[in-house]
Amino acid sequence: MKIRIKGNSLRLRLSQSEVSLISRQGKVVEYIKFPDTTLTYELISHPGNEIEAAYVMNKITVSVPQNILERWSGTDEVGFDSHISINDHESLYILVEKDFKCYVERGEDESDLFDPPS
Repeated sequence: MKIRIKGNSLRLRLSQSEVSLISRQGKVVEYIKFPDTTLTYELISHPGNEIEAAYVMNKITVSVPQNILERWSGTDEVGFDSHISINDHESLYILVEKDFKCYVERGEDESDLFDPPS
């Protein structure tokens, strides 16, 4: 799972095996280690109706309703998004999408990525 953070937006991109994992087990977790700490980021399924996000103790958690994940994982749908209110003037934009192979070879292993849409 790849993470991209810019301003008040958070984007998660999942490979084929990660999409399969979230639909089967309800959770995908990744880590990035720093010399003095580890940042964990995870996508989890929950039974609610809203996409939620939290940052607690060096862990970013994006929680997505199970019905959204089931629909998304079983179709050609690229992704889904949500704006989560932070306060009266700000929101956090969440985008979760399937990760596609690049059109130009970059020397990376893309064998587990989705074929780009036509």
